[in-house]
Amino acid sequence: MTYKAILFDMDGTVLDTLRDLNAAVCRALEEFGYPPQSLDETRRRVGNGSRRLLELSVPAGTDARELERMLAWYLPYYNAHANDTTAPYPGIPELLAALKAEGLPLAVVSNKPDRTVKELSEIHFPGLLDIAVGENEAAGVRRKPWPDTLLAAAAALGVEAGECLYAGDSEVDVLTAARAGMDCASVLWGFRSRAELEAAGAKQFFDTPEELGEYLRKARD
Repeated sequence: MTYKAILFDMDGTVLDTLRDLNAAVCRALEEFGYPPQSLDETRRRVGNGSRRLLELSVPAGTDARELERMLAWYLPYYNAHANDTTAPYPGIPELLAALKAEGLPLAVVSNKPDRTVKELSEIHFPGLLDIAVGENEAAGVRRKPWPDTLLAAAAALGVEAGECLYAGDSEVDVLTAARAGMDCASVLWGFRSRAELEAAGAKQFFDTPEELGEYLRKARD
């Protein structure tokens, strides 16, 4: 199929954000008197937004009001430190530049707060993305696996959802793409294993950005 736009997840797909996420979660846990978590624990817990990440990081049965206080502390802290060590995966800037040169509209969508998504996109991919969309419930844009971010990006790009390919690294991305009516490209350089993605119903797998780029070029020939 020839796609008219390509949408990318952010964490684990275009940006390696794991160390900054882990550092922020550990600081929040420390601030509220809980033990820290390992990098691998954070890897397994990301993908469903900040609130869910913290829910999975605190002891079971933690009071909901405590969790809200923790979230209110975590969000501004993470936003201030979201780019301490974060960087694009090797080959991603080149992939985006090549797709942009071919005239394909490009977007990044994420469960991060909308402000953070836009800031990181501008820092790391200036001039390469047509739009960046994050969670913004105040504007009616809910986090994945609701399809809102994908549908908002497609609408802003002026294409039908079914004309887009969505690339992501998690089971949440597989489900979100299905709900949005988009094909999904599951990448294997991110935060989930092939087995986890297959269990979620993923069908197309890519080991490197170069492999994904070659697939898209062949689709356009």
